[in-house]
Amino acid sequence: MANMTLKDRLHVAEEWILAPPSPQAGGPLRLLHHFGRIAYAVIRDVISGNLTLYAMSLVYTTMLSVVPLLALSFSVLKALGLHSRIEPMLYQFFEPLGPRGVEMADKMLSFVDNIKVGVLGSLGLALLVYTVISLVQKIERSFNQIWRVPQMRSMSQRFSNYLSVIMVGPLLMVSAVGVTATIFSSSIVQWLLKIEPFGSLIVLGSKLVPFLLVVGAFTFVYTFMPNTRVRLRSALLGGVLGGMAWQAGGVLFASFVVGSSRYEAIYSSFAIGIVLLIWVYISWLILLIGSSIAFYDQYQGSISRNRQVKSAPELEERVALALMWLVAKPFDRGEKAPQQEALEHRIHIPAEITRRISDKLIRGGLITLAGPRGDQLVPARSLDQMTLADVLAVVRADEEGLVGRLPTHLPSDHLLQAEASLQETLQTWVRQAD
Repeated sequence: MANMTLKDRLHVAEEWILAPPSPQAGGPLRLLHHFGRIAYAVIRDVISGNLTLYAMSLVYTTMLSVVPLLALSFSVLKALGLHSRIEPMLYQFFEPLGPRGVEMADKMLSFVDNIKVGVLGSLGLALLVYTVISLVQKIERSFNQIWRVPQMRSMSQRFSNYLSVIMVGPLLMVSAVGVTATIFSSSIVQWLLKIEPFGSLIVLGSKLVPFLLVVGAFTFVYTFMPNTRVRLRSALLGGVLGGMAWQAGGVLFASFVVGSSRYEAIYSSFAIGIVLLIWVYISWLILLIGSSIAFYDQYQGSISRNRQVKSAPELEERVALALMWLVAKPFDRGEKAPQQEALEHRIHIPAEITRRISDKLIRGGLITLAGPRGDQLVPARSLDQMTLADVLAVVRADEEGLVGRLPTHLPSDHLLQAEASLQETLQTWVRQAD
């Protein structure tokens, strides 16, 4: 060990992180190994450029859609006379930009106030809603890429889910702020403020409220946006770490803005726009990193040396047979149907491979989703009506129909027929020899 170079030490550390946790390891060591694996996978994704690419695309979409988004979100609050309560949250987002950030927040709020949703007309309102839904759809696509989800929500789900969050979400945040303010201004809390150590704890709690709201918002986004089931524990872990990173990033970025007066000399009035783009990019990157933390906490099997895990036909066939056996066995015994997540942990194969194979088995009519949450797998038909050949045929199926495009003059079909004939002849000889 003393003669090992830095490269060798990093290789040993990488092998330790990628290896499954040892059953003999103690609690602290297993926890260190768990978070080390998550940190390794997240850093790998950032270095490879996946998360940064998603963040950059979201910056462009955000700059085009932020005013319509605020207009729709504020419309419900303005009707209830509560829009002034959510303005401090907008100022908090622009706070790292310094005095120019407050000025920009004022201009954005004036734009929103000038938009009269009721007089836009049918076409204008439709374009406004389409712009906002396009933004949220782009956000969902980025989160689905992180969570390895192949399919987006249906069109009806997008309209219902997106609009409900856009319209009701700000109302819930305002309600949370109002309830918090009511609690801190109550007579009981005011009486406890005069008693130590309760007074210091209440003051500390009031200072933590903005951070807790950010954590709650991050956790909600991580739970709602991916088109898959996200465990609350994983979403909360990503929300806490993402919220801490966002708060720390705001402090560091504010110090950067204070020391960036030379940019104003170079870019003049464009400097605040460039700084705003950088801050929006950092905010999106932190949000996506938190989602990546939640994903790897929930799916430890997806942590590997490369993000895009290569699979072979032999592996896919074996995984398909293993999945069918694990689904059919409890069904035949009348036991509880297994969850897909539990099967992924049991097989010890990256989740993106097992999920791709299970999706093929579902489309092939061999298994189907069941259970109250739709995350349990059961056979799609009687076990007597399924054979191993059916499973292999589904896995090997050409779903894109590319086989039919092969030129007829190529000898591929003849070679396959010759191989099948040879196999049948060999089996006949074996049976005769026996």
